[in-house]
Amino acid sequence: MRISTVEAEVPVVQKAVVTDDALSVDLSDGRTISAPLAWYPRLLHGTKKERNNWRVIGKGYGIHWQDLDEDISVENLLLGQASGESQASLEKWLSTRLSRHTNGSKGRR
Repeated sequence: MRISTVEAEVPVVQKAVVTDDALSVDLSDGRTISAPLAWYPRLLHGTKKERNNWRVIGKGYGIHWQDLDEDISVENLLLGQASGESQASLEKWLSTRLSRHTNGSKGRR
C-alpha cells in the first residue's frame, strides 16, 4: 500500500485587524481568516489602542500583542483553534490588569 503525503506551506501574516467582535488576518496566499474575538479573551478585554499594537513574529507565522501578552499563530487560526489559556490563568491576568489600571489612574487625578 502506498500512502501519499502532501506538505502544505503555511502562509504568513500580511495584516491583522481587531474589531469589537472579530480578529481578521490577511495572509500571503490571498486569504483572509476571521475568528470571533470571544476565542481570544485577552484581545476581547483589550482596549482599541492595545488591540492595534501588534507585530508579526516568527517570520510571519504568528502575531504578538505586547500590551496584552497574547500570541496567536497562523496555524491555529487556519485550524480554527481558540485560545488554550485556562480560566485560572485568564482570571489572574485580569486581576493583575485591573489592579494596574486602578493604581495607575489614582496617581493621574
